[in-house]
Formats: sequence, structure tokens, C-alpha cells
Amino acid sequence: MNSRLQKARIEVQGTSIRVLRHGDRDYISLTDMLKAKDGDFFISDWLRNRNTVEFLGVWEKIYNPDFNYGEFATIKSQAGLNSYKISVADWTLKTNAIGLQAKAGRYGGTYAHTDIAFEFGMWISPEFKIYLIREFQRLKEQEQKKLSSPWNVNRALAKINYRIHTDAIQNHFIPPLLNSKQIASIYATEADLLNMALFACTAKEWRKANPQLEGNMRDYATIEQLLVLANLESMNAELIHMNLTSEQRLAKLNDMAIRQLKILIQNTISFNPEPPSPKEKSKYLDIPLKEPEND
Repeated sequence: MNSRLQKARIEVQGTSIRVLRHGDRDYISLTDMLKAKDGDFFISDWLRNRNTVEFLGVWEKIYNPDFNYGEFATIKSQAGLNSYKISVADWTLKTNAIGLQAKAGRYGGTYAHTDIAFEFGMWISPEFKIYLIREFQRLKEQEQKKLSSPWNVNRALAKINYRIHTDAIQNHFIPPLLNSKQIASIYATEADLLNMALFACTAKEWRKANPQLEGNMRDYATIEQLLVLANLESMNAELIHMNLTSEQRLAKLNDMAIRQLKILIQNTISFNPEPPSPKEKSKYLDIPLKEPEND
């Protein structure tokens, strides 16, 4: 799995389980699933079972053209023996398998393609497997609704405008001899300038305040905030071309964010035939922006 992963969580019978999307495939954390199992049980115990090995072999045959059948045959001949034991890392290395992944780092653990994770769920319990499938399907339905919503359109617009923003940064702030780490630092600084103008906090401050959430603050922004963010990115690119300092740009962008959000929020409430609920009011009015000072 590379670093560009989409991350989510599902809750199955009180157990929080991570889900990573890699390309067009979803992988579920077997490590998290094990927390729902009573008694001592290890993934290696499941992997040494002959039925498990045969199932994995069939799955790889269908989905993996680079599967190493020679090594698989050797493993299969030993599966089920008392002396036989193999780790996920060894299985992947020897057979070039893609259905199981041993991942290190922040999201470390053993992950399995959904087909395999559902099969592993039976080892937890038949009931757990059913709830696992149901919650995963619920996650996919939510993702599909999000893709077709106005929120996603504005998120895409913000990403497109961010390219204009980063091009302006590259042309004005990045000398050719800077290394990649220094360049990334400049981009992050400018991204946080927009975050401060709109959300009144940096990405680091938001992560510290919301350790339980996946993604970043923009993933949890309202439609109105995303629309304003797209406008701020375009405006900041123009302000950079005008050679304004970061302090000058932040003041102008914050003022612009406040004005535009007030207009969007007022229009949203005006077009709603029913009075907004307390929850809707809090969404609109709890905007962490500082009112501009009078000159």
C-alpha cells in the first residue's frame, strides 16, 4: 500500500475497525477485528489452517495475475501440520499475494481485501461476520451519496482552484535550489494561511483538537465553507502575483471569507421554507472566524 490512501472506520458490535482504500480495492483491518475475539487468537493461527490457505489461493488466482503458484503449492502442502507456521509478511513475500497486506506506521497492522476480511469474520463469529458486512455496505452507501452531493462538487472545485494557488506559490516563493522538503514546507505554510483565513486554525491545531477524526479539516467543512475556500484559493493566487505580504493577504482573505460566508448563510436560510433546526443553526453560526476590525 502506498501513502496515498483513503481512510475510514466502521463500528461492528462495539469494535472500531479501520478501512483503507487502495486504488479500486478496499482493505479491512484484521488486527482491529481481532479485538472482538474472546481468548488468545492470532492471525497466524488462521493463516496456518488448510481451508484458509486454499481460499486465499483461489482468491489470488482470480484477482492476481502475478501470484506465485510454485511457492503457493509448497505452502499448501504444509498447511495444517503442527509444525507449520507462516506470517502474513512471509505469505505476501513468498507468493506475491495482494489479498493480505502487512502495513507499518500510523495505520499499521494486517489488512485484508473485503472478500477475505468477511471470511476472517467467520472466525470471530457468524454474527460478527453478518454485522461486518452490513456496516461495510453502509459505509459504501454513505460514500456514494457523498460523491453525488453538492458537497463533493465544491470539494472538487476547491481542489482545482488549489492548483492555481500552488502554481502561484511555485512561481513566486520557490527558488530552484530548494529541496523537496523545503518546498513542501512552503506549500504547507500557504495552505495554513487559507486555513487560518477560513477556519481560524492551522492543520496541526485542528488535528490536535480532533484526534479521533480521519482526514483533515476540509473533509469536514460545510458546502458553504468549501465554496468560499475555492474563492480564497483563486484570490490568494492573485494577491501573491501582486506581491502582498502574508500578513496583508491573511487580513484580506479573512475579511473576504467573513463577507462571503455571511451572504451564503443568509441565502441558505432565506431559501429554506422551514425555520432552521437548532443543529442547522449551530452549523451556520458556529463559524470560527474573527470579525474584521474597523479601520
